[in-house]
Amino acid sequence: MTEPTILIVGTWDTKDDELHYLASVIRAQGGRVRTMDVSVLGDPSQPTDHSKHEVAAEGGHTIKEAIDGGDENLAMQIMAKGASLLAARLHTEGKIDGVLILGGTMGTDLALDVASALPLGVPKYIVSTVSFSPLMPPDRIPADVQMILWAGGLYGLNSVCKASLSQAAGAVLGAARAVERPDRTKPLIGMTSFGKTVLRYMVTLKPALEKRGFEVAVFHATGMGGRAFESLASQGAFACVMDFATQEVGNHIHGSAISAGADRLTAAGRNGTPQMVAPGCYDLVDLVGWQPVPDALADLPSHAHNRLLTSVVLDADRRRAVARAHAERLAQAKGPTVLLLPEGGCNEWDRPGADLHDAGGLAAFLGEMRATCPDTCTRVDLNAHINDPEFAEKVLEIFDGWLADGTIARA
Repeated sequence: MTEPTILIVGTWDTKDDELHYLASVIRAQGGRVRTMDVSVLGDPSQPTDHSKHEVAAEGGHTIKEAIDGGDENLAMQIMAKGASLLAARLHTEGKIDGVLILGGTMGTDLALDVASALPLGVPKYIVSTVSFSPLMPPDRIPADVQMILWAGGLYGLNSVCKASLSQAAGAVLGAARAVERPDRTKPLIGMTSFGKTVLRYMVTLKPALEKRGFEVAVFHATGMGGRAFESLASQGAFACVMDFATQEVGNHIHGSAISAGADRLTAAGRNGTPQMVAPGCYDLVDLVGWQPVPDALADLPSHAHNRLLTSVVLDADRRRAVARAHAERLAQAKGPTVLLLPEGGCNEWDRPGADLHDAGGLAAFLGEMRATCPDTCTRVDLNAHINDPEFAEKVLEIFDGWLADGTIARA
């Protein structure tokens, strides 16, 4: 078996020692290396496999343009564009099996673009001085990227930073050896949900869809899960989307840090993927539990789910705003779109008699949703709760209709 080839990306003019060290660790473990220089001003101590000039040219620019622009941000975006395109081409050509990128804030900015250019299943490791930092917006973090903090590594090698660098080198090589790439022989359905305590439809739907010959991936819609879902939807990875936990839309418009980005609930539609949508947990906004509740939401009742997550229950006006945000996003859809509105409630805690039941708030949301639902979207009003069997039955009825008329293709 041929050993994996890892692409090492960085500014070789300023991080030459560290990047050479990463390459040496990978080679010592039997792996192969390709090197890419994304620096602008200086040069590496030894030529890299892909020079900074080749990187800039891949994006339709030159190093001279990057320098003459007189703006370090512009220069790095030139290099990020070229590096992303070049990395994607190298992968398509079968020349790399994984990528390892090193950087501070500049390098991390570029690294996020490069990692996003590679499909799910290609090992992507970023060694960064700002790993796990709020500097990185959710909508720029690739679905399966791995990060490690580059501790003590701002300038030159030492035993502290070698601990981080060697782990990253071993991790990306091990991942490239062990990865089981997504199986494309079965069409994939993307579904969103939360745990079975609050949303349960997937317990019925997943085996039923698998019996029909489809693979089902269920995404935990807590910010990064929705981001991964949207990322794959934008790549056309799904034969059909069942987006039944759209709470991240409300999180975003109400300013929560638990966000999948402004484009949540748009990628499948823009890509023309057949989609069914239901507003699971639309009535809640999740917040970072260890931070104070924002002033704008401080008047709402709240519940600490755990030490990481706190939920607030929206009032009627805020629920109407969530409905309008759904409608705005659904209006962008280019493919078949069905909006299911469970009139009995949209999470287990808002059933009649349950702790979070608010009949007036539910009516306000449903009324606004009906008033603003775009004409291009088929609306289905269900006299049922989202966790009732009738909901799953209706989903399968619509799905089978799409199978019958060729809207969704079998494998």
